[in-house]
Amino acid sequence: MSKSGRTNRRVPPAAPAAARRGLPLFAGIALAVALLAAGGYWWNQARQGDALAQFQKLQGRWQRADGGYIIDIRSVEPGGKLTAGYFNPRPINVAKAEASRDGGTVRIFIELRDVNYPGSTYNLTYIPADDRLTGIYFQAIERATYDVFFTRLKP
Repeated sequence: MSKSGRTNRRVPPAAPAAARRGLPLFAGIALAVALLAAGGYWWNQARQGDALAQFQKLQGRWQRADGGYIIDIRSVEPGGKLTAGYFNPRPINVAKAEASRDGGTVRIFIELRDVNYPGSTYNLTYIPADDRLTGIYFQAIERATYDVFFTRLKP
């Protein structure tokens, strides 16, 4: 005993027992997070595969109905980036070309940057039933928009 009449008792550490009880909880949470992450990854991969299949339908040469304007979509990446050319009838520089999905609708955006085409754009929608691209052409020099559509040229 100490001089004050109290006993100095040491309390055994309780941490190991508490840590053992928390370990299954931590493992359960970690497993749940891992399963959610894996499920999200596979779901995203499936969506990208579906988008790529829809985007690949865009490949080909498309002619505008009101003239000799041609969009040539040579390849499509899973993220929607298009490798495309534009001809009137000579080649015009395509600064940006991409496909996107809005629900079940496939859309195309093409930006032209060249002499007489300083930022002209196409905003098109793919119509699978007609195998047609339809939408709006913005002519940058005139600052005017036109309703346009393209039909696929047969190989």
